[in-house]
Amino acid sequence: FYGGFVLARRISSTFTEVELEFMNIIWEQSEVTPLDIQITLEKSGRELSDGAIRRTLSILMDKGHLTRRRFGLSFYYKAIERKDQSHKNMVMDLLKRGFGGSASQMVSALLNTDGIKKDDLDEIKRLIKTREGEGLK
Repeated sequence: FYGGFVLARRISSTFTEVELEFMNIIWEQSEVTPLDIQITLEKSGRELSDGAIRRTLSILMDKGHLTRRRFGLSFYYKAIERKDQSHKNMVMDLLKRGFGGSASQMVSALLNTDGIKKDDLDEIKRLIKTREGEGLK
């Protein structure tokens, strides 16, 4: 128990599409109720039943991504990790599991896909230059 929030188990870096959709809502709003999620989804033209929303929140708690606290009759859910840290964990998981730890193979696969825009390539080059200037950590 931490600050009124129930702590969940070890964080799993993988998300399903729906789980990531929920996490993006939670990161944007900081703390949500199931009704908040339902309203946000409906605004984007997506409808899920209350039961489906609660099941997904429960799964995200079991995976270690959320904490929750009870206030009155409602549960309020909050992300354990910041969005940027979760993104890093997803990338590292993909690097390890999908590319055997080879960053060059992963970047090569990305660059060999259709749809890479010139602006993205320019930004990637800038990031590499910045990283080289910092030295590898």
